[in-house]
Amino acid sequence: MGHTGNILAIVIAAVAAWLFGGAYYTALSRPWLAAMGKTMEQCKAEQAGKSAIANAAPFVLAFVGELIMAWAMYGILFHMNMFTLRAGLITGAACWFGFVLTTVTVNYAFAGRKTMLTVIDSIGWLGAMLIIGAIIGWFGA
Repeated sequence: MGHTGNILAIVIAAVAAWLFGGAYYTALSRPWLAAMGKTMEQCKAEQAGKSAIANAAPFVLAFVGELIMAWAMYGILFHMNMFTLRAGLITGAACWFGFVLTTVTVNYAFAGRKTMLTVIDSIGWLGAMLIIGAIIGWFGA
């Protein structure tokens, strides 16, 4: 697919994962807020006190993070020379299980977060990693 295709695959994977996250957290907004120990009113009040840039920052950081994840996933699949949909899904799942789930679980445990927050956020990242892996694997080198 060439250099342009590699960049295109990485960007498409990041955009797809970011859009998934938006839909996932929109659908789970109430349980997620409850797991955070907040109400919708508290959340809206916090947002009202911030600038537009401060409110947008987490969304931008999520996209940049997913762009980096897609680039790293490309690198893993490239070095394994395993550009297939199946390899992308397996690699996404393995990276999630070995790195993302473990990191989120440990960080949330030390921060005293509710178990449900760990579950919701970890599943969100699983979806993102599977989407990224699938797209990168499917696009190929």
